[in-house]
Amino acid sequence: MSDWSPSSWRQKPIAQDVTYDDEPGLQAVLTKLRRLPPLVSPTEIDRLRQQLADVAEGKAFLLQGGDCAELFDDCSQDPIEHKLSLILLMSLIILHGSRLPVIRIMRIAGQYAKPRSKPTEVIDGREVLSFRGDNVNGYSVDDRRPDPQRLLGAYFHSTATLNYIRTLLHSGFANLQKPLDWSFSHVRSPELQEAFSSVVESLKDSLDFMNVATGGAGGSARGGMETVDLYTSHEALLLEYEEALTREFHPHKTFTTPPVSRSNSRVRLDDPTQSPARKAPQASSGKHYNVSSHFIWIGDRTRQIDGAHVEYFRGIANPIGIKVGPTMAPEELVRVLDVVNPDRLPGKVTVIGRYGADKVQQYLPAHIDAVKATDHVVVWQCDAMHGNTKSSQADPTLKTRHFADIIQEIARSMEIHKQKGTILGGVHLELTGEVNEDGYSVTECIGGSMELQDKDLSFNYRTHCDPRLNYEQSLDVAFLIADHLKAKRRGETPRDILLSSLRGRR
Repeated sequence: MSDWSPSSWRQKPIAQDVTYDDEPGLQAVLTKLRRLPPLVSPTEIDRLRQQLADVAEGKAFLLQGGDCAELFDDCSQDPIEHKLSLILLMSLIILHGSRLPVIRIMRIAGQYAKPRSKPTEVIDGREVLSFRGDNVNGYSVDDRRPDPQRLLGAYFHSTATLNYIRTLLHSGFANLQKPLDWSFSHVRSPELQEAFSSVVESLKDSLDFMNVATGGAGGSARGGMETVDLYTSHEALLLEYEEALTREFHPHKTFTTPPVSRSNSRVRLDDPTQSPARKAPQASSGKHYNVSSHFIWIGDRTRQIDGAHVEYFRGIANPIGIKVGPTMAPEELVRVLDVVNPDRLPGKVTVIGRYGADKVQQYLPAHIDAVKATDHVVVWQCDAMHGNTKSSQADPTLKTRHFADIIQEIARSMEIHKQKGTILGGVHLELTGEVNEDGYSVTECIGGSMELQDKDLSFNYRTHCDPRLNYEQSLDVAFLIADHLKAKRRGETPRDILLSSLRGRR
């Protein structure tokens, strides 16, 4: 790929760009980032791509979830443990029902930036810059100026978060012998308590058998029973940051630190009159890895075929995601796949559908048909969150999502893939294990086994961005997915998981 370099995206129009007043300060920060150690390794990244190839073939299931946008203040012990325990609980429930390995990718240790539909917003009659995430500006209306020092803050908070996750996993936090330790005790839904107790009882029987049969814990694939593989991900919005953490890697050699770019010129989509500063990319014999995260994705607002983000993504070795919605034409999806995965590597690309419950039937089938007509092997994933955002009836200033819409989009996606002979390999969810001081989950989405209503949203509404599934609602989704995959495994007709009762699981 001689025409690509980590900085060749600068020659392309860019969407969702951030303008910094302090250009010297930005360049000083980027120089520092280029010298800092990687957060993840090529070995881990390659292992994830191989596991995603299994997902594409129906041999594993992909569970991806976490905050809509992380906050620096959430980089502390309890929030990290709650997020990790929720992903572990959900993966255990899905594993129990599907009997498939579950690939766990968290939206964590880097998910600090968010795209916005408008550059400014009006708050209390005052027009201010939109909140773009903690790695750009502050949530307070008096702290909306983009600050390049926040990019360093993102790196160090990501480092601390990832370090604590690794510490927990290597200290037995994910040991399957003690799933009840994963912060389940605060769940107040009797139905969920009963359903999960059934899963744990079945699991204990299986583990007892393995201990007797093997004389020990047994099993080493994907971590065995004492730990698990867990990967990080974020939306790669700020390309200066991503470029600074892109390193060339040669087998049996160390990383090559990227050279300092002498030009900071970029072509912005909102200023097409700019002339890009041309820089001839240098040929390379190694692979380039984005070492800020195992998995990064292109958002629905930044997937322009001739844009800067697609240009950057086409040259990195990481597995990547592409958000796909109603505005993407089927032939455009194929063109993007051709650009970002010319070698047709299985597991390289995850197509993340985010249509909305009322539009998935209209758009998903054509996208599947377009990809099936090619030789691309992709992971199909359902993002049932971003197409289902609504305003609260009680307080229109609050955004919410209805649990029924989320389940309906997942259910319809499964049915459509079955009809097309393809596989829905996973789900992509915005969720949180966050609780308040009294142990109550957040109240940002309506419905689920706790039967939250619109009037309940203000009780513990915490998000600074998009509404997230809370602990109980996330487990509801996991059980409903497990029910469907169990029926598929047994060759039975799946129940309508939208209408199936949350009670009386066996």
